[in-house]
Amino acid sequence: MYDVVALGELLIDFIQNDSKPNGNPVFEANPGGAPCIVLAMLARLGDRTAFIGKVGDDSFGKMLGKTIQESGISAEGLVYDGKVNTTLAFVHSLADGDRDFSFYRNPGADIMLREHEVSKNLIEDCKIFHFGSLSLTNEPAESATKAAVSFAKDAGKLISFDPNYREPLWENEERAKEAVWYGIGACDILKIADNEIRWLTGLENYDEGVRAIRARSRAALINVTLGSQGSLAYYLGRKVCREPFLNERTVDTTGAGDTFCAGILHFVLEHGLDNLTEPDLETMLQFANAAASIVTTRKGALRSMPERREVENLISCGRLRR
Repeated sequence: MYDVVALGELLIDFIQNDSKPNGNPVFEANPGGAPCIVLAMLARLGDRTAFIGKVGDDSFGKMLGKTIQESGISAEGLVYDGKVNTTLAFVHSLADGDRDFSFYRNPGADIMLREHEVSKNLIEDCKIFHFGSLSLTNEPAESATKAAVSFAKDAGKLISFDPNYREPLWENEERAKEAVWYGIGACDILKIADNEIRWLTGLENYDEGVRAIRARSRAALINVTLGSQGSLAYYLGRKVCREPFLNERTVDTTGAGDTFCAGILHFVLEHGLDNLTEPDLETMLQFANAAASIVTTRKGALRSMPERREVENLISCGRLRR
């Protein structure tokens, strides 16, 4: 049995890591895609994982297929498209440390996944099914995703959702919000960023934003990432806050939220979703925050996941070793 099966995008992130003297940016081709970054971290923690998605039958697609297998992720559900190329994303570094995304996906192979190509056997053979909103941006992947979610729910699986909102990929904001609300309404475990709450609900206060989400969701556990301010967990009327592990060696924040999400899912695999205490939630957030902090010190998120001992060392000493 697999612990977590994820469906969604697998692509190449061209991440800017330097500039030539003449000002030309230099990009490195890194395997990426939020669902697979989640799976890569889970695999590093010893969980059994599998991916469902589509890449092009090109050099990048073959590279991605090899990479996820080397990361301990089953590629049984990976489909290769002979007509549409692998999706590409260019990640530009901004002066304030944030990122700007440019996608080459019109179409890209990831949105060409069809319902009949989704491996129901993998979903039936897992404990948690995880997905995001990027597979809901276009057909046929939208229908394939919703069919997979419906099958997972009928099979009694825990459903995990991370909006991972990327504005350039959506036809309009209304469509994006509709898809994100769909995911929120379907999930048992929600990971959402602070800016996504403000965008989705129009509310600045996180407590009010989560109340608005709860009115349209059956999620037992809602986790809010706050960047440099840490993270929050909302569970059965409880709210727990946990500070971040800040460091001066951050070089790339790509994948930090996905690594955090993996830490949450790993905790749920070990402890379940029933009868969690405030100390449980604090331990969960602490581990997820520490794992995310380590990833920001490395480039190429999918291939840069920390081992458990690294996360535990950071927690015990409170800082990254040089």
